[in-house]
Amino acid sequence: MSARCLDCFALVTWGGYVGPVTSTSHPRTSDAVEAAGLGRRLAAIAVDWALSILVAVLVFSQARYGSSASSLATLGVFAVEVTALTWLTGASFGQRLLGLRVVRVDGGRLGLGRVAVRTLLICLVIPAVVYDSAGRGLHDRAVGSIVLRA
Repeated sequence: MSARCLDCFALVTWGGYVGPVTSTSHPRTSDAVEAAGLGRRLAAIAVDWALSILVAVLVFSQARYGSSASSLATLGVFAVEVTALTWLTGASFGQRLLGLRVVRVDGGRLGLGRVAVRTLLICLVIPAVVYDSAGRGLHDRAVGSIVLRA
């Protein structure tokens, strides 16, 4: 039997227990999955943003770096990269590089609609910097996702 802890979001697998899973009701097991820390998440988004700048500068060379057109191109590349890779592989390039993955709270894979809404909220910045005690940003809470260490 496996279930996701309602407190710490660890994926807990063991037999015999039936009922809600909270951090006080489940034993710490070696197969529990950890929620990603803030440091890894920030590093992953920095990698994704740097890659987006590089791609935007190479693809949209007519837009001078630092101009509003260049900034918009970078944001567009970022949104496409994060949406496509999170939907197809469960992690953006930066998240994959840092050993993170994005899943639904119940452990399932996110659909394209949820990934698109999540990415849009990340691009708005505020939902991504407001987070709860479990480390889930408003963008994750809005679509029912969590970032885990892979």
